[in-house]
Amino acid sequence: MKAAVLERRGADGVVWRDFPDPVPAAGESVLKVAAASVNRVDLYMRDNGSGITHVLPQVMGVEAAGEVVEAAPGSGLRPGMKAVLFSEAFCGKCRYCLAGDQPLCENVRIMGEHRHGGFADYIAMPSRCFVPLPDDADLVAAGALMTGHLTAWRMLFGKRALQPGESVMIVGIGGGVAVACLQLAKLVGARAFVTSSSDEKLARAAALGADGGVNYRRDEVSAAIQQMSGGGVDMVIDSVGEASWGQSLRSLRRGGRLVTCGATTGSNPPADLQRVFIRQLEIYGSTGGSIGEFRQLLDVFNRGLVKPVIDCSFKMSDAPSALARLASGAQFGKVSLVA
Repeated sequence: MKAAVLERRGADGVVWRDFPDPVPAAGESVLKVAAASVNRVDLYMRDNGSGITHVLPQVMGVEAAGEVVEAAPGSGLRPGMKAVLFSEAFCGKCRYCLAGDQPLCENVRIMGEHRHGGFADYIAMPSRCFVPLPDDADLVAAGALMTGHLTAWRMLFGKRALQPGESVMIVGIGGGVAVACLQLAKLVGARAFVTSSSDEKLARAAALGADGGVNYRRDEVSAAIQQMSGGGVDMVIDSVGEASWGQSLRSLRRGGRLVTCGATTGSNPPADLQRVFIRQLEIYGSTGGSIGEFRQLLDVFNRGLVKPVIDCSFKMSDAPSALARLASGAQFGKVSLVA
């Protein structure tokens, strides 16, 4: 088969080349990939990869949707059916898996991180990671759903769910997770405010239903959000880290909560503990989502209630250009890869 293979670190280390076809282990099935999308973790794997157990060369990609071509006996899958992959090959045996909280699996092996990924003609994964799709499913949209929208789903509706009528501030609108958070927040009837350094991105967010936006290059975020929301928001979604943390905490109402899924500007922000305990704020970490949450998201997707915003599409063979587009930070929504 052909695949986007990470040969070495750096932008020139990703090569579209021949690679051995996947050989499924017991209980695994094989997907013919139709579409995927690039994510921040792909950039991290390309440029660093520290802390993630893997061996180069490795096929990249933490997402994939397509058609089943080889189904394990007893899996309930059949060749020709459309499916999207849950990217975490969870063990099913540890305390977290048994509790249905697969993102905390002690033995997880994520495609494109710990094992070969989805930027390829074919991929093998445990059959329990295949989630069937309707025959008329849009595979390009499905291929851009797993990482951004599932992460957003767990952040918004996980530990203390965003409720209709509540308010949320989404830091740095434009990335896949941030745009997904905006879509899902509006879907449940919440007010959503966004921040960006780009007036164009703020305008695009408004077109998707954002109730207000702040250009953090011009205005103090917390003061603007306090005014727009009438005293602070119930929830802040922050994947930026050090650069935005102080403003994020000051944008919360008393008793509000901050949910973080990343630290693109640094992982050691000022704690501001006095504000946290005096205003009784809550801070949650979140990443990915469970297979149960993924099925909930797919039910919403299959009913046409939410669909990923596609910034642009590249051929799978041009994965390096797709990664460069993501690295530029100019995108609004997902950067898609199509077979």
